[in-house]
Amino acid sequence: MELLPLNYGNKTLPLKSPPSPKITCFRTIRACSPRQDLKGRTVAVVGLGISGKAAARLALARGASVVGIDQDESLSSLEHDPSFMVLNSTGFKTVLGNFDWNLLNDADVVVVSPGVPLEKYGLSYLLQSGKQVMSELDFAAEALPKSVKILAVTGTNGKSTTVTFAGQMLNHFGIDTFVGGNLGTSLSEAAIQHVTSPAQECKLKVAVVEVSSYQMAIPCVYFRSSVSVVLNLTPDHLERHKTMLDYAEHKCRLFSHMTNAKLGLLSFGNQHLDEAVKKYWNKFNPAWIGAFPGLEIDTEAKIATFKVPDIGIESQLQLGSMRAMGKHNYYNAAVAALSVAGLDVSVHIEDINSTIEKLRPPPHRMQVVHKDIHGVTWVDDSKATNVEATYAGLMGLKGQKSVILLGGLAKVLVGQVSNGFEELIEPLTGHRCVITVREMLLLDTFRGFRSHDSSGVVR
Repeated sequence: MELLPLNYGNKTLPLKSPPSPKITCFRTIRACSPRQDLKGRTVAVVGLGISGKAAARLALARGASVVGIDQDESLSSLEHDPSFMVLNSTGFKTVLGNFDWNLLNDADVVVVSPGVPLEKYGLSYLLQSGKQVMSELDFAAEALPKSVKILAVTGTNGKSTTVTFAGQMLNHFGIDTFVGGNLGTSLSEAAIQHVTSPAQECKLKVAVVEVSSYQMAIPCVYFRSSVSVVLNLTPDHLERHKTMLDYAEHKCRLFSHMTNAKLGLLSFGNQHLDEAVKKYWNKFNPAWIGAFPGLEIDTEAKIATFKVPDIGIESQLQLGSMRAMGKHNYYNAAVAALSVAGLDVSVHIEDINSTIEKLRPPPHRMQVVHKDIHGVTWVDDSKATNVEATYAGLMGLKGQKSVILLGGLAKVLVGQVSNGFEELIEPLTGHRCVITVREMLLLDTFRGFRSHDSSGVVR
């Protein structure tokens, strides 16, 4: 979702009468909530995608009057969404298309969806002027019980798989766990469940949250993780961040509200992360992915070794029984294990050994969908988001005959000559077939061997 920018000067914000927006009038939505801490206040939610809709529902559940705003006039009004009918509010208004900036200026709280840059619509001005402008992540965390421990995972690649593995480990030991965030289910959904349930029914112990750099654009106050992880950092989203250092600084904001009693994991030897994390160095117990203190992996022996003396961890994890494809998943599993152990929920590395065989990656990420009678493995990797992620997955297929479904988007910045797809030629050589879907335009790169697009046409 893209919002129109608001041009403003140093002192005043000239407002123009907008074209007639598509507005749905207030209506009452009935339900009962024991924790209406926003009663009598107005919350404006900017961006009505998955996160924005969840934030709007949470604001209603907390007793607020809500204005839901999106520039996309083709969206349906949220008053007609069945998920909004079970919540309580004194009023709710959907505004689609251009709108009066005073809707934001007059609100008590402005919640911004991650897809909306702060440079749009005067949001930076509102934030700097002292208006309470919050990310969906922070707005949700404010409503969660303080007893819930948060495991936050970010990085360029591997976030979804690491978060999924950590959730599976915690669930294996019977710990009530929310798994979501940028992965698909917004943290606001967990907060809604808490807010609309009697206090004695809240069983949530841990929230495992995938966090994107966009979700950290607005500094958080309430989103305070017990364990923070930055898996890696390679060029991505630079159309918004412009520089790798800015990208790294957004990622490292996960460490901004930690204390020395908590664990922070980050990739070893990345100059941008090393620079960005300096300001937070005294706020957490640092551990490295790829060095000690932290974890190292012997991919041949399939053993992860952990040494973090500051939190009393020194152990090993046997990875030989993993069914998830690719050596990169050894790292995803090892990071998930150390993160879970660092939560201090009475789960130790030695215990986690029993879960390794049961770990399953998310759908469409090096997912084996079929093995045929000819010994060919059919693999779905259509959710890889960049070349590095695809390359890491393909290296796990070395020596196999495979039909591989690839997807994603070529992220070529102005001035760049290559989209990087040529790096995939070598690991794809020898496989039976490549099928590309969506916007992964590999066909020119791989001219010369058998490939298909999603229409079934042989190239």
